Amino acid sequence: MKPSGLHAVLMVIAMFPAAVRAQTQKDPPAGVVAEVDGEKISSQDLDQTAGESLADAERQVYKLKQKKLQELIDDRLLAKEAKRRNVTLDALVASEVTAKAVPVTNDDIHRIYELNKAQLQRPEAEVADQIRSLLQDQKIADRRREFAKSLEANSKVEIYLDPPPPFRMAVGANGPSSGAANAAVTIVEFEDFQCPFCRKAQETVQQVLAQYKDKVRLVHRDFPLQPLHPDSEKAHEAARCALEHGKFWEYRELLYKNAPAAGPQQLMTYATQLGMDSDDFKKCVDSGKYKDAVLRDEGEGEKLGVQGTPAFFINGRPLSGAQPQSEFARVIDEELKLQAPR
Repeated sequence: MKPSGLHAVLMVIAMFPAAVRAQTQKDPPAGVVAEVDGEKISSQDLDQTAGESLADAERQVYKLKQKKLQELIDDRLLAKEAKRRNVTLDALVASEVTAKAVPVTNDDIHRIYELNKAQLQRPEAEVADQIRSLLQDQKIADRRREFAKSLEANSKVEIYLDPPPPFRMAVGANGPSSGAANAAVTIVEFEDFQCPFCRKAQETVQQVLAQYKDKVRLVHRDFPLQPLHPDSEKAHEAARCALEHGKFWEYRELLYKNAPAAGPQQLMTYATQLGMDSDDFKKCVDSGKYKDAVLRDEGEGEKLGVQGTPAFFINGRPLSGAQPQSEFARVIDEELKLQAPR
């Protein structure tokens, strides 16, 4: 039906704002996700604030996909086995899964009840049948996975589901460093020389460096927790003065060893113990020449979301707190694998 003249005019008017927008709206600059009164917000800004949360969500989605994919694979394996045996799928499940699932005992029910008694708030006798049913379902599921796994061992199963890329942040590695300059993996550590958790982490970090040798480099960044440790900021300035004498790492070690003793006299004593020129060192510390450098490190750490120490970034991948050596090794091995020739 042909629209009337009035109807046609109304349609043009309704479409006009959209047409104007289409003609006047410019393509955004590369890497820009928003503008506020001309001030650009970049995709990097977004990643710095929400990237870790988004990466965590992607990991959760990947885990769900992994679980569902495995269920689909198991279904195919069981169906193929039923066909091979010339039986129905239900008959195969009944004989190989249901009949061979470990039965639920009264001890199993009691143990689960005791673990959840506060939430259940009912006598054990009233919920025993429900617990038994839930446990039996779980044991059947476990047996199904076990049987499917045995079938998988004799089948050609290839999985192409890729995990999400690891989350990385743009972290400057421009502080004092230890290790090969061309190391495949760089660990940036934001630390506070008076933090007990940082002190605890140092043994682990040294073990990691010894384990990977020239494959890993450690970079120091300052993050003195001034409200908690009033002497810490000056200790960090003093360590940078020690760097002028080529003694940063030795001075750092003394600061940790003697923490929290980092008053003016102690800072001088550590320099003397390491054979530095006392006058030059004192002049450097008293001048505060490295105060701004320490504050810049602290400011960058805050932008990266650092709230406590130690805070590690392994090739930009965040790892917070005094983690075990195995956790460092897990991330480092992943990074080395990503860089290996294919």
